[in-house]
Order: sequence, then C-alpha cells, then structure tokens
Amino acid sequence: MKISSVTPHRAGRPPRPPVTPGRVAVAVLALLLTVLAPAPAAGASAAPSPAGVTAAASASAACATDPATPKRQLRAMWIASVANVDWPSRTGLSAAAQQAEFRSWLDLAVQKRMNAVIVQVRPTADAFWPSPYEPWSHWLTGTQGTSPGYDPMAFMVAEAHARNLELHAWFNPYRVANHADPDQLVASHPARRNPGWRFAYGGKLYYNPGIPAVRAFIQDAIMDAVTRYDVDGVHMDDYFYPYPVSGETIPDAAAHAQYGSGFPSVHDWRRDNVNRLVRELDQRVHAAKPWVRFGVSPFGIWRNAATDPLGSQTSGLQSYDAIYADTRLWVKQGWVDYIAPQIYWHIGFATADYQVLTAWWAGTVANTGVQLLVGQAAYRAGASGQDAAWQRTAELSDHLTYNRRHPEVAGDVFFSAKDVRADRIGAMTRTVTDHYSRPALVPAYGTGTAPSAPAITSATRGSGGVTLSWQRGGSGSSVSYALYRVDGTPASDPCFFADARNLVTTTRGTTFTDSTAAAGRAYTYYTTALDRAQNESAPSAGRAVAAGTGGFSVVVDNRDPGFTAGSAWGTSSFSAQRHGTDYRFASPVAASDPAWFRATLPSAGSYRVEVWYPADPGYNSATPFLVAATGGNQSVAVDQRTGGGQWRTLGTFTLPAGTVNVVGVSRWTSAAGYVVADAARITRV
Repeated sequence: MKISSVTPHRAGRPPRPPVTPGRVAVAVLALLLTVLAPAPAAGASAAPSPAGVTAAASASAACATDPATPKRQLRAMWIASVANVDWPSRTGLSAAAQQAEFRSWLDLAVQKRMNAVIVQVRPTADAFWPSPYEPWSHWLTGTQGTSPGYDPMAFMVAEAHARNLELHAWFNPYRVANHADPDQLVASHPARRNPGWRFAYGGKLYYNPGIPAVRAFIQDAIMDAVTRYDVDGVHMDDYFYPYPVSGETIPDAAAHAQYGSGFPSVHDWRRDNVNRLVRELDQRVHAAKPWVRFGVSPFGIWRNAATDPLGSQTSGLQSYDAIYADTRLWVKQGWVDYIAPQIYWHIGFATADYQVLTAWWAGTVANTGVQLLVGQAAYRAGASGQDAAWQRTAELSDHLTYNRRHPEVAGDVFFSAKDVRADRIGAMTRTVTDHYSRPALVPAYGTGTAPSAPAITSATRGSGGVTLSWQRGGSGSSVSYALYRVDGTPASDPCFFADARNLVTTTRGTTFTDSTAAAGRAYTYYTTALDRAQNESAPSAGRAVAAGTGGFSVVVDNRDPGFTAGSAWGTSSFSAQRHGTDYRFASPVAASDPAWFRATLPSAGSYRVEVWYPADPGYNSATPFLVAATGGNQSVAVDQRTGGGQWRTLGTFTLPAGTVNVVGVSRWTSAAGYVVADAARITRV
C-alpha cells in the first residue's frame, strides 16, 4: 500500500517500513503530488417468514432503516507482515509468541465490531505457509527459507473463523525483495534460479510482469494457498509495476522486444501484462472455489479528468499511467469481486478530495456487480506531521458518514492494524461509536441459494443472561448464523431484520448466551443461517423468553473485555464442553501468572461464584481458582479432569463493590496437565 498525500500506502519511511496495501514514504509522496398475529407465550414459536423469502429481501423495500446500523457492511483492517509492520512484531519470535500476537489482532478486530481481516501472506515473493513454490518468509524467522515451526496460514484461518471473521489472504504479486542484491536471497529462491525473470529498480528487486512464465508462476504460487486453505478472499494491493523513481527507467526492453509486438507503445504493453494477471487470476480463483472473493486495493486515483474525461477531478499521480494499473477496466469487465481504493486523503484536500474520489469510485462501480470498499488511512489520524484535518478526531468518522450518500460503498478497510490499536486522538473510538455500534453481516456476493432456516431448540433465561441453542435447517450449506432479538413478544415482522438494530451477534456455533439481556424484560429471538457467500436464510420461528425476576448476576467469558491473560495462555476450541466459541489454557508453572475474570459489582455483599470449564483427562487435577474476596484472595482447587460443560460453584464470598478482578485461574500447581480458564458467573445472594 502507499502512505500518502497523493500516493497509496507503501511504508518506506520510518517507523513504517515499505509495505501495506500500498504505501509510499512521505517524502516520495510529496514529490508525486503534482499539484464510503402476536407472538405466543414464552416457550412457544411464532410463525416463520414465507419459505424461500429471506428477511433481507422481504424487508428491504418497505422498512425504514437506520443508516447508522446497516445490516451489511464489510469492516476490516489490513494486517501487514512485510518489514514486520504489524505481525509478527519482529522476526525470530517463538511460534507461541507469534500466535499470541496474532490472536490479539483478531481480538482487536472483534472488539471494534469488524467482520474481516486482510492478512499479508506473500509479502516479498515468499510464503507464510509451507509452499512448494516459494521459500518461507524472512519476516517470520529472520532467515528466508526457515520454517517457523508451525503452519501460520492454517493457524490464522482457524483462529479467524473461530471468531467468525473472514480472512482474506493478501498477496503482493511482483515484489521480490526490498533490496537489489539477488545473492541475499536463499539459494533455492525462484528469482535467483531464474535471473531472467527479475529486474532491479529503485533499489529493489521485482519480478518482470512482461514475461508470461512469471505471470503463470505468480498465479501458481497464489493458487497453492487458495486450494489448500479455507480462505475467504484473495487480495492484492497497489504494487503492480513499481512506482516511478526519478532518473530511472524500468529495465524491461528485452521482454518488450520479445513479447510486446502488436502494441502501440511499451506503456500499452505493460498495462496489458497487468490486465492479464488480474483477469487470469480472477478466473482461476473462481474455477477452484466460486465462493472465494477476489479483490484489489489500488492507488486511489485512476486518472485525472484533465488527462482523461472519464477520470476524477483530482490532480495527483495516476495509477493508469504511473504503475500501469487500469483499475477502471477491471471493474467494468468484472475481473474483480471488490475494489478497495486507497482514498487516503482528507475531506477538502484540493489535490485529491476524499469526497470527490469516493463519489467517482461509486459511479465507476454502479451497475457492475463489483462491490466498493474504501481504504481508510487510520495511520494518518492524529499522527505527527499530518495535515491539520487529520488532527481532528472526527475526520475518519466523517468519511464513513459521507459514504452513506453512496449506496455503492459496501464497507471500509483500515490501514493498518497497529494504527487501529493505537487509536491516536480517539479517532478509531469515535468511528466505532458513530458507525459500528451494532454488529454487521458481510455483504453477500456471487450467486447461490440461501440455506434453509434454522430452528431455535431452546432459550433459557439464567442469572448470566439468555442461553439459546439452535439447529441448522434441512438443506443448504450453513456456515454461520445471525441472532436477532426484539423487545417483548410482538407479531413477526420482516422489518425486524431490515437493518442491524436487532442483531445481537453472528457466530459459527449453534449456541450463544446473550449476556446483555436485561432480567426484567421479555424478548423474542430469531436466528438465520448464512452460507459461504453470505446469502442469508429466512428467519427461524420466533422464540419468546419471559422477563426474569432475579437480582444481579453477570457472566464473564474468556472472550469478553473483562477477561485478561498473559501471553503464555493459549486459546483452544477443541472441547465441545466449552462456554462460547473457545477457552484459554496454560501449562503449570511455579509462578501464579493468573488469568482474571473482571466484573462490575453494584454493591459490596455476598456473591455466589461459579466457573465453567471443559473437562478432559489431560487437564489439571488441582487447578487453583482464586477469588478476590474482601480481606484477601481465597484459593479453591478444582479437578478439571471431570465435571466440565456446566456451572461449578466455588462458594459464596464477600466481595467489594466496583469494577474488580473477581475470579482468577492460577498456573501455580504441582499437578500435571493444562489449567483452563473459560467463563465465570457472579451472582448476588
């Protein structure tokens, strides 16, 4: 990517290295500037929607919707690996440390109510999986060709899907190295074994896009990952031909002489080379897996209107001319499923106004079937050296507000993960508060028949909320589910599902505890099923739940913000006895290193403390549970080999008021086997 004023996000300036779905050093960017029937009583079922009609289809035309709670919206962030921009944070980390870091990025995405991540898995003609085509990435271990000791791609996909996040695998097609010395490449590197495939330009090595064998090889390397792993998308950034370097000429004259006959100019030939890669890769991806989306995140400007009347009212670098990326053609020809231009400029920027470019791209994708995502410059918000507009907390949020004027905008992608986490000047918090207050479904894509409606089999109110279970419908390929909740027991209405105001969660599981359900309110729940292409079924029959009468009770799951654990604690979804989607585990050690469940207690007094854990013969027979009672911690040993999959009472304790660590799981035990932390329930008695 390029980091920009009028160029994309290509990290080349400290501390942001050369990377990202397109980034250019600030100094370089400056040079390039020339210039988004009533429901029955509790326990009974309401009538489902008519067969074959999805909630979205039946509601869309007639229902008033809230633009602040869209039902479908892709929300993602780029996780860059080149130069260790985001992950891993440095080379040479242990497998466990790398995995813990990656989980933390996914947890951040969940916290921000995102539904996808775009992860760089081929940053410099190398691989984050055991590829038969290219060496292990240098950015994993520090040594190109050296295994990290596990399969990062398999791990990343599994962890993302456990959180019901889509994972789009991000491939840089042509970049070979961020240096120009082929002798620094591992001896087996294809670019070293085939010197005619590469050229040096601007102090870096690139594969020559004009050589057909190179194009075929790049596609083969990418397709190896697509066919072997359950990725949801194939993603390329803005690095096609290299960005112009003053005083240098791309050294491809020999390839042009051999393969470029019939083209009016070398420029047309270069554009055709990139067009062929995009078109052919699109065809191969969909031939192998029709549900996998193929998308590109180009530099934000195709051409300026002063150069081409079809272009935008801008005056910056033109990707059509500078890097030979005819992105408008790819959209018009349908060679991509989505386009995610890096519109990294603020509203009102004269050279490349965010609003001007968003409107231009919306017009470009209109009536094409190609979805428009907007690349957002989280890295600029609140950063030193940026324009005054980027020191406004609301700048990013205002971008998404403007996007509502253009229904073609299907979502946003933020560069990059570390900037989302940094949340300088509270810009990301403001964006999430203003636009991501509710979950959202991923936009549907492709064609296909929606799955059958699932059926809610139980809905039980307990002290920790309402626990629901459901089963998939009789036909269709359900992959995930959406859970909706409406107040009271009103007659079923398709408008319940028209936007996300009633959407509680999405999950790949078939159970969920709604801990946000108020004790004194009656509710009706519905669930729908979604397939790989995010086609949504009709809703289930409604399941009514009567108002409760009890006092204070709270459940804290290991995925909730109130849970904390050190880097030594792993995550697993192995046991079906788990609470929620997964649980945490750690090996015993002669140190406490506790995982803590934190809760806000309304008043000091007596509370019953219960814990939930999956049991297994290989788990610990004397796991120390700590209760932070008034007067000091109290320890209760629990045999986690038995009694799992249910609430287990530790006892009744006097606890203080306020937001406090209540239950801890310590690692300090002489017994063998993993100690497990899954969920805790605290109830006023």
